[in-house]
Amino acid sequence: MNAMTNRKVSALAQEAGAQFVGDPEKAVAGAAPFESAGPEDITLAESPKYLKELDKTGAGAVIVPESFKDFEKYAGAERPCLLRAKNPRAVWARIMQVLYPTRHPTWGANDSMIHTGKNFRCGKDPNIGPYCVIGDDVTIGDRAVIYPLVSIGDGCVLGDDVVVYPNVTIGWGTRIGNRSVIHAGTVIGKDGFGFAPDGEKWEKIPQTGIVQIDDDVEIGALNTIDRATFGKTRIGSGVKTDNQVQIAHNVTVGENSLLVAKVGVAGSTRIGKNVIMAARSGASQHVVIGDGAVIGPTAGVAKDVPAGAVLSGAPAYDHRRWLRVQRIIPELPELKKKIDQLEKMLEKMSKKEL
Repeated sequence: MNAMTNRKVSALAQEAGAQFVGDPEKAVAGAAPFESAGPEDITLAESPKYLKELDKTGAGAVIVPESFKDFEKYAGAERPCLLRAKNPRAVWARIMQVLYPTRHPTWGANDSMIHTGKNFRCGKDPNIGPYCVIGDDVTIGDRAVIYPLVSIGDGCVLGDDVVVYPNVTIGWGTRIGNRSVIHAGTVIGKDGFGFAPDGEKWEKIPQTGIVQIDDDVEIGALNTIDRATFGKTRIGSGVKTDNQVQIAHNVTVGENSLLVAKVGVAGSTRIGKNVIMAARSGASQHVVIGDGAVIGPTAGVAKDVPAGAVLSGAPAYDHRRWLRVQRIIPELPELKKKIDQLEKMLEKMSKKEL
């Protein structure tokens, strides 16, 4: 991916919210790793290792943490420009977004290979690819980008600046907020997994609710988000999901939470704000995960989790205790031998006393 155009580092610093020192006319054309960055690149130096090597870098500009003491020494034109920030990685991300803006192919909205149903309403400057199927009573906002082979069911509403990548299926009644992104192969609004036992067979429970995805959400590739039995399955503003995440019916995911690859969330679970669920972790049905909790990789949540808790293991429990347990596990064979020896000694002692 090539950068769009050269940008002045001083302007990038202002846009990204960082302090700037150095040549105000210095421009960069792209970004690169610290070791290989050239004079037209910006790079990131978070760790002490890289901060010690600043005078040796070939980069034209470097983002450093707020704690870096020698910031003002880099005002000379012979040195790289510096951008100092409380959160260097966030500044790096914002600058990368400016240097490498997302580009989409242009299809327009008049392609004869697009099927649109009755009462289709579309905002300004739509960009809809071929072989899309759009149902009845669908509303799509301004500047929406819909890639080829997308299916949008009846009654769906998609907000402004939404991007939907190829082979996404959006079930009837789904609501998707402004600036949200849905990656390839994801299925939103399929039936929730609801069946009632009746002797040796199962009776399907109709799934009559919808999925609501709020603003600024990014859903990874090959996600499945089930419609609610009643009401809504809801994904709050700012949520980000990785690839292959499963979210069941009537789940609520709070604002700015992060669900990493292969997370599975069972029905009616409530996930709070700013929660992190690491790769392959899961939650059983009807549990509540409090705001700011962190669920470690492969951990299984079977009961409510307090706000701010950090859990590991299956079933999940306090991460610090889990670490202690993991340290002991390799020693269990030797501990078992010692216990056996102690038991024999005690048995001999008891016999002597008798």
